[in-house]
Amino acid sequence: MKRILDRFWNTQWTLTLAAGLLLGLSYPPFPLPFLIFPAFLCIFRIIDLSSSAREAAYWAYPGFLLWNLIATYWLMLATLAGGMAAILANAAVMTIPVMAQYHCQRSGLSPWLTALLQASCWVGFEYLHHHWDLAWPWLTAANAWANVPQLIQYISLTGFWGVSFWILFTAGLAYQAIIHTSCRTVIPLGTLFFSFPLLSLAMLWTGPSADRETEATHEVVVVQPNFDSYERFGGFATTARATDHLLRLSDSLRTPGTDLVVWPENAVQANIFNRNRSGGEPRSTKRLLSQKARDWDVTLLAGSTYIEFYNSGNAPPLPNYDSQNRPYLPFNAALHFQPDQSMQVYRKHNLVPIVERIPFVHFLHAVDVFGWVNWSQIQGYGKGMQAKQFAVEDTKTPALICYDSVYPSWIRTFVQQGAGYLTIITNDGWWGDTSGHAQHFAYARLRAIEFDRWIVRSANNGISGIIDADGFVKVQTSYGETTAFRHDVPVLTSRTLYARFGDWLPVGLLLLAFAGLGYVFLTDNRQKNSNANPA
Repeated sequence: MKRILDRFWNTQWTLTLAAGLLLGLSYPPFPLPFLIFPAFLCIFRIIDLSSSAREAAYWAYPGFLLWNLIATYWLMLATLAGGMAAILANAAVMTIPVMAQYHCQRSGLSPWLTALLQASCWVGFEYLHHHWDLAWPWLTAANAWANVPQLIQYISLTGFWGVSFWILFTAGLAYQAIIHTSCRTVIPLGTLFFSFPLLSLAMLWTGPSADRETEATHEVVVVQPNFDSYERFGGFATTARATDHLLRLSDSLRTPGTDLVVWPENAVQANIFNRNRSGGEPRSTKRLLSQKARDWDVTLLAGSTYIEFYNSGNAPPLPNYDSQNRPYLPFNAALHFQPDQSMQVYRKHNLVPIVERIPFVHFLHAVDVFGWVNWSQIQGYGKGMQAKQFAVEDTKTPALICYDSVYPSWIRTFVQQGAGYLTIITNDGWWGDTSGHAQHFAYARLRAIEFDRWIVRSANNGISGIIDADGFVKVQTSYGETTAFRHDVPVLTSRTLYARFGDWLPVGLLLLAFAGLGYVFLTDNRQKNSNANPA
């Protein structure tokens, strides 16, 4: 047995495959988040066995590829080529912090400082990976713990970055304890491992604040129409019949006291235009929904494709043009209908790379000096830039569209502007009954804790539900079910430390990583110069 363990511990192939398997199984829907700790132990061992940063990246890549395949295989169900490209590319990008961690591990610094810098490199990478056109926050380390809200309440202070830091710092210290066999490392390791969960339990045991109990509540009806995402009109004969299906589900549970009705992303099967056109289904759909909001005396939120036409003088870069040469852009949008008010629109800000929008499209257009590609035609959806949320009685709520919900820094803007609860509309039907929709629902629990806000979630095929401000699920539908439900949702006005101060932890760790790497490289160069020019 000892020989087998020694062989495993000293063989890069077995380490990288074990790391990939453990990382993949640590994510929802698997209830095994603790596996992420030994997974990163394997990564640190790979780094230690490598003779260069490039070699460390080379051996880590198969493990990261396996991680991406196990956790996000469902991407290939929506588009095989796009899903494969995303998995291959994301696994490659993940090797960047490994190369930085190699230099930290070779620095000769104290064990705890080495582990701290390695954690800083990874969390700093995750933060940067959230803020560019190829962003893919799905496999942020913290997401592995989304279904264990009891142990992560402290993210109301740190954002979910605090979980990533806990994982990486703990794994880093554990590896240092293994290779140094020092009690000085074991004691802080145990303290670190248990302090974060204990802090979380203490925060939970103190109970909800008094103001939570005295806030107003809104009666909300959530609709899950179960449209077929791959069939025209969601599988119905016409857009009118699809809309009638939504209206019937809504009306079956609506009461005179209902404040909000929520339909999912892409619920409105007709395109909605910012300019009325002569006749046609889109115009009548918009008028019908406005009339229903008046008749029911409710606020209605619904997802749709929104076509925005522009005057020639104020058209954005790279517009499309219709048959009359009028510039326009399509948007993945949320529509807001309210009695006695005109329709309002939120244009989705965080678009899925390649699937919804070509990354770096304006840069690619600028460097395409020969005009070989019609970038305006292939760019996909327009990118919304305003954090617009909607009034519902005495408060506001955003209509976060699908991918928006995994960007806490974007959601923070809505909370700062007075959102009393968070509404998410999504269409997870592109992935079928796979891990994708379960992960997406689980990640919403993180947002509830970070901002101390209830979550209202409407998904086309599921999972729809209600999540309380501590991240616990109050209502959860089954995938593939045609249903609707009604629930009273508290309106909260509290501000968590994370809501007030934002991404202070990842920014601080990113700066620490740059400073630490700068010190390591400077010290290394001095040592090389000293060896080359002995006194």
